[in-house]
Amino acid sequence: MFDDTAATMPQTETPRDYTVGDLQLSVARHECRLHGRPVALTPTEFAILRILLEQDGAVISAEELCRRIWNDERCCGAANTISVHMRHLRRKLQDTVASPRYIRTIWGVGYKIESQ
Repeated sequence: MFDDTAATMPQTETPRDYTVGDLQLSVARHECRLHGRPVALTPTEFAILRILLEQDGAVISAEELCRRIWNDERCCGAANTISVHMRHLRRKLQDTVASPRYIRTIWGVGYKIESQ
């Protein structure tokens, strides 16, 4: 008798690794590195960075980040909540709003990863 279990099982996609300059994010290992050194990120910071990297340079709004992280685009103070997490993430990545190397703010629209 033919067993078609494998044929009907959904294929799982292998999590990607991302690199932008000296910044590396391994989704499979849930690990972030900057200049080869580990960077400790909270689960929310990791999720934000992963989503931005998945967008491949496209702008994503604070509301969309809320929807994708917490499954709620109406989260109270979405822009403020995300901006606080973004500030902490930038600090850990040694990034600044004035001279972004990794995360650029598009005022009034959202955020995007700087591709190098």
